[in-house]
Amino acid sequence: MSGAIELDNLTLGYDGHPAVHHLSGTFSHGSMSAVVGPNGSGKSTLLKAIAGVLRPLEGRIVQAGDRRQAMAYLPQRAEIDRSFPADVTDLVALGLWKWRGLFGAIGRHDIKALEAALQAVGLVGFERRGIDTLSGGQLQRALFARVLLQDAKVILLDEPFTAIDEKTVSDLVGLVQRWHGEGRTVIAVLHDAELVRQIFPQTLLLARELIGWGPTETVMTRENLRRSRGMTEAWDEHAPWHEDGHGHSHEAAQ
Repeated sequence: MSGAIELDNLTLGYDGHPAVHHLSGTFSHGSMSAVVGPNGSGKSTLLKAIAGVLRPLEGRIVQAGDRRQAMAYLPQRAEIDRSFPADVTDLVALGLWKWRGLFGAIGRHDIKALEAALQAVGLVGFERRGIDTLSGGQLQRALFARVLLQDAKVILLDEPFTAIDEKTVSDLVGLVQRWHGEGRTVIAVLHDAELVRQIFPQTLLLARELIGWGPTETVMTRENLRRSRGMTEAWDEHAPWHEDGHGHSHEAAQ
């Protein structure tokens, strides 16, 4: 295959209802791509499917190499159970599970790697802080440290900069740019159009269907953004999915 991840006629949904329709394209090796679109456009659904959390209704996702070893997925912060009795070290150490298992012993090399990850995200001294005591920005730093430990070739980030302070955004953007500089493939769901234009060379614009995919300056045009808003509003949330690709309705647009 020519890319890090290839989407082949991909259709996604929940309980038979469509979320993303007939999407095809390629994330190139070492690319840094933003996935953007209005609320309800299928961005997080696409990321879940690439991560293997959601099975396609139709089509396929092809990834170069071993999916389990080559991919790290950071979900939305709201999906993290902060009531679980764990501290920062426990949370970050989960990044080692692919190599050590959930109950495997952590060796000296692992401890050094964990310490380096905490240093990289600015959480030295927070090792024994309960995750329920962390601010939103501190928790996001810990989740980025967990991704660092996974040492993955493909990194999936779902709204990584939402509802955190500007200093944390700046620091974490620096980590994303570092991953890109190391030749890793980064795919991030984002809402901040200005940040996308400033930082991400490639953009996929979704509105349940593909609006544009390519260099950010050619995708993030006023016309494409207007079109994406109109298309998302036109989808019937309760329409069934059909293999012929016509399982949606435009009645809502009338």
